[in-house]
Amino acid sequence: MPDLRTKGPGGLNLLTAVELSEKIAAGQTTSVAIVQDCLNRIKARDPDIRGWAYVDPDLALSQARACDAQPRRSPLHGIPIGIKDIFDTYDMPTAYGSAIYKGFQPTMDTALVGLMRRAGMVILGKCRTTEFASPVPVGVRNPHDFARSPGVSSSGSAAAVADFMVPLALGSQTGGSTILPAAFCGVVGYKSSLTGLDRGGVRHLRPTLDTMGLFARGIADIAALRSVLTGTNAAAPVKSLKDVRIGVCRTPSWDQAQPETVSALDTAARKLAAAGAKLHDAGMSSAFDGLAQSFNVISGVEGLRAMATEARDHLATMNHWIRDSLTAASKHDQETYDKAQLHAVQCQRATAGMFEHCDILITPSTAGEAIADVVSVSNSAFNRTWTLMGVPCVTIPAFEGLNGMPVGLQLVGPVGSDDHVLALSQAVADALK
Repeated sequence: MPDLRTKGPGGLNLLTAVELSEKIAAGQTTSVAIVQDCLNRIKARDPDIRGWAYVDPDLALSQARACDAQPRRSPLHGIPIGIKDIFDTYDMPTAYGSAIYKGFQPTMDTALVGLMRRAGMVILGKCRTTEFASPVPVGVRNPHDFARSPGVSSSGSAAAVADFMVPLALGSQTGGSTILPAAFCGVVGYKSSLTGLDRGGVRHLRPTLDTMGLFARGIADIAALRSVLTGTNAAAPVKSLKDVRIGVCRTPSWDQAQPETVSALDTAARKLAAAGAKLHDAGMSSAFDGLAQSFNVISGVEGLRAMATEARDHLATMNHWIRDSLTAASKHDQETYDKAQLHAVQCQRATAGMFEHCDILITPSTAGEAIADVVSVSNSAFNRTWTLMGVPCVTIPAFEGLNGMPVGLQLVGPVGSDDHVLALSQAVADALK
């Protein structure tokens, strides 16, 4: 992979959030200096990458100056973050990736944005997203190769972090919209347990599926941001993988795995066993048969409910995927939806049973490297199941494919084990170096 640090202006923007926090605490730099370096990088690189929907340099620097004049409110005080443009911001437009809401100005922040402000973070700008976070690309480019996909729908968030425009970004996941873009762009992506991060105030929410996600270039940054957003302490570091029980889960979608993904999972299993972990194959029972269809029913019905007004007034102007999805959903009755929900609950119980035999699962982040175009819908088969299960997931950029693009490894833990999964992910990442 090319060293992206050398592809544009480099300064404080090349450091991680934890490193920047330490420098601010030591009086070695300021929030203004950090934000200015991020803005310089955005100015130079974003015309090609197209990862930002809205940046107001004056507003960003004004926030930074205010942070520098205040006592530190949290370990991430003064640190900039990019916000996926589905989250309301009272001082910046929020368009939800749609022409319907072009120039729309909310009057309140969503809960997570408000928590970031309370922690003294700088809301640098809004990262580009797809129309209502659907999987149809909108022109964001992968920083490693402009001809390849950065994933969807949190593609702007992933690309901005990967290209050193900002150390942290907020995203979301309905199917694979955090894990897949992070893996394609070669950064760390974390999808929380369903209620692991506050979902308050998020518009167009599918309540069974839509989950908050975070992006960074290091697991420690994710852990620090989660700690700030939840008010809890990060889990203690896992010093050794000796006797940690790891299930290797190829999932029913294994036949879709490309050679680079097969190699990544096999290599990871071998190295983790050498590090002392206890590995076993973690198969998925017949309870999961047909889960893809149940996912589609739940996603479609809840999407139609969430976008009822937009579908009524603007369906003809929406992209083809939304039109097809909402049209299909309109044909599902309540009984069909209830059966899909019951199937999901049965699978959630089966998933909990899998964790009786392991502490964590390793599984593919994606079918393969970033696809070689920026217009196709990416395959999220290795993500949708875990989203519907409501479990925490982390992808780490551990491998490289045949075309020199990042290949991630996904780690999955039981519901509510988010902090422990992050700690284990760091231990796994260290073992794979």
